[in-house]
Amino acid sequence: MNVLGRVAVFPTLPKRISRLYDLAYNLWWSWTPEARTLYSDLDAELWRKVKHNPVRMLAEVDPARLETLANDQEYLARFDAVLADFDAYMQRTDTWFQTTHPQRSDALIAYFSAEFGLHESLPIYSGGLGVLAGDHVKESSDLGLPFVGIGFLYPQGYFTQRISRDGTQEAYYDKLSFASVAATPAVGKDGKEIEVYADLPGRRVYAKVWKLQIGRVALYLMDTDVPGNAPGDRELSARLYGGDHELRIAQEIVLGIAGLRVVRALGLEPSVFHMNDSHPVFLVLERARELVQQDGLSFDVAREVVRASTVFTTHTPVPAGNEVFGYDLIDKYFSNYWGSLGLSRDQFHDLARQNMPWGTVFSMTILALRFSSLHNGVSKLHGAVARRMWQFLWSGITEDEVPITHITNGVHTPTWLAPELRDLYTKYLATNWQDHRSDAATWQPIANIPDGELWAVHNERKLRLFTFVRAHLRKHRARLGEGPNALAETETIGNPQALTIGFARRFATYKRATLIFRDRERLLRLLSNPERPVQILFAGKAHPADQPGKDLIKEIYNLSRTPEFAGKIIFLENYDMNMARYLVSGVDLWLNNPIRPHEASGTSGMKAALNGVPNCSILDGWWAEGYTGSNGWAIGEEREYQDLETQNDADVADLYNKLESEIVSTFYQRDADGIPHAWLQVMKEAIVSCAPRFSMTRQVEEYANLLYIPTTERNGDFCRTGYEKARSLASWKQQIGAHWQEVALQVQGPREAQLGIGDQVEVTADLVLGALRPEDVTVELVVGRDEDWNVVETGAVELARSEVSEPGKYRYTGSIPAQHGGSLVYGVRVIPSHPELATKYELGLIRWA
Repeated sequence: MNVLGRVAVFPTLPKRISRLYDLAYNLWWSWTPEARTLYSDLDAELWRKVKHNPVRMLAEVDPARLETLANDQEYLARFDAVLADFDAYMQRTDTWFQTTHPQRSDALIAYFSAEFGLHESLPIYSGGLGVLAGDHVKESSDLGLPFVGIGFLYPQGYFTQRISRDGTQEAYYDKLSFASVAATPAVGKDGKEIEVYADLPGRRVYAKVWKLQIGRVALYLMDTDVPGNAPGDRELSARLYGGDHELRIAQEIVLGIAGLRVVRALGLEPSVFHMNDSHPVFLVLERARELVQQDGLSFDVAREVVRASTVFTTHTPVPAGNEVFGYDLIDKYFSNYWGSLGLSRDQFHDLARQNMPWGTVFSMTILALRFSSLHNGVSKLHGAVARRMWQFLWSGITEDEVPITHITNGVHTPTWLAPELRDLYTKYLATNWQDHRSDAATWQPIANIPDGELWAVHNERKLRLFTFVRAHLRKHRARLGEGPNALAETETIGNPQALTIGFARRFATYKRATLIFRDRERLLRLLSNPERPVQILFAGKAHPADQPGKDLIKEIYNLSRTPEFAGKIIFLENYDMNMARYLVSGVDLWLNNPIRPHEASGTSGMKAALNGVPNCSILDGWWAEGYTGSNGWAIGEEREYQDLETQNDADVADLYNKLESEIVSTFYQRDADGIPHAWLQVMKEAIVSCAPRFSMTRQVEEYANLLYIPTTERNGDFCRTGYEKARSLASWKQQIGAHWQEVALQVQGPREAQLGIGDQVEVTADLVLGALRPEDVTVELVVGRDEDWNVVETGAVELARSEVSEPGKYRYTGSIPAQHGGSLVYGVRVIPSHPELATKYELGLIRWA
């Protein structure tokens, strides 16, 4: 058949349970176990077959079964309770945002992301970035933020991973039927279905917009597979992270430019635009174009308006991971665009110019940093790495002063906490504990849970994990055509009583999935001890174009099928959110060994800790903050090495030592009751120390308090009275840029002196400003320590203007105490200063004496 269309046909639901249909179209069910049970109870086998998708479930379930349950009093009681909870959730008026920021009820945050990991039935995510975005949306709903998401509804999503007989990763793409997922056509202010467009070279590409309801938050996702588009353009949004640079730039133009047009078609007026990584950054250019073309602003003024309302989160701690485009592509895709901004070709190139060893490129991250007022990394260490990476944009200041902050990632507790553990926590925590997930005091009673109860629940989750693992392996081997012996072997593979280590994540080389195999004989001895057996579960995908990553998978899979390691090393194909929930709540130990400092944050270990699974990890990303010494184990040292081989040797030696001398012995140390009490103390400490601190509740609250609310206020200031503040600031910046070379600074102060702690370092500075005014600048005295010829700044004070020494020259004086022994150094600098700057060093201009 030549299929022209596909529709989902739903049986008529009995009126008594007809709201199963309404509930299916709000992904609140995805983080509510009782709601999921309503669907799984319709037909458990069908629920697995449809990948836990309630929309497909209602289309395929036997109508007779619906009639039966519509008369089942026990089912109806649970149905009524779930719908009552759902209605109370949707109608709540005392959410965190409403009570904390009542004056901002008219604010709106528009969150742009290339992927959203919401649930396994919507495979439009590849890994951590998407799952983080999905968790961010869910928590924004929980906390009541005025929030809307913009992205793509990829018809083929991310690939399905299949492992061949020889261990090769093969990528398969299945067409997603939008009629069978919780998506409905989005409609605009006129009640008509929304279709937006973006202009590409020689053509216009259209996208249909779909709406997903995520609790209280709406998510609007685009799809270019619409009539009227050329065949190639209908495939433009087919796959996540597929294709070459040309496809990527086309996708990102649609994401940013057409995505902004979605916002306009909905009649929304966001106060904050949040770019989750640099993929959607072209939206800032489209916003500037609107202001230039529609409001008559100059480009410089438009840029200030855009900056005032834009937040940017960077996720990439290595230069190679930050996306750049060659100027040949920029010219091809934007030659008809920069004129609408009032810019020349060179001026447009300069917006994101980055000089690389091989030439000059257009950097998406630089564009994002220059068009946002607030920027953040995703862990404390990543913030420091990002400041070092991008310091050249703010030359003249130290890394610590670069205006890139950090908000450490978190995880959405209801999504990732196993239901059995949720029930156990509810038994011992306060009744309303889920409303205070980020409060450390909420979690202190975890210490009161009897070890036996926690251990019993953990073992229940572990048995569930191995039931899943065995079924998964049997299905995999059957697909490969293996014989009855190989299939029968899966019924007993793995040992639910053995110490089980989990390693599941994207297979990028920097994550070093095979590090633990560096000394195979030593590893084999560790895994094969009959009295203290150990086993490792691996899962994860490599990008289809990442051959080294695929080679790692092949190595692990083939090792798992050797006689020595069979049953001790297990690789599970097609890692997704469903498998992740089993792993993070069912293994005993979570392993993570990236090359420090290449892990921006990582969140899988947070999910494990939430479920009482300790981490054994390199002190990188979130674990550099999370490790307390008693909540898990740290691999290696907090330092960098002369080369990768030296680092690998040092890290794997420490990993083996930790496993052999601490981890295995603690796990198998049992009292007369058969319970590993010392291990359970580590489990409890992991929960108490990590659950509140690395919750998505804490993360989104910080985004709101530190980024969204200040940006909302700044945006309001810049848009009032005909953009007067934006005009004034743009004019001031032009004045500063034109005359900064005239600024000169001379200082009189101690050159070589001996001081006691508490003595004052006193200076006098003479400042020449040329055409600039004293109110345009701040003069600072900065002191620091000299640590082996490496200057570490320890403080700064603003100098006071005391007199005009002669026309155009101003004198400043001040002092700062010597607070530390050792070698003290000081300097004096002048920086541009304006009350409307978002950050102190926004202009990246500084003049040292």
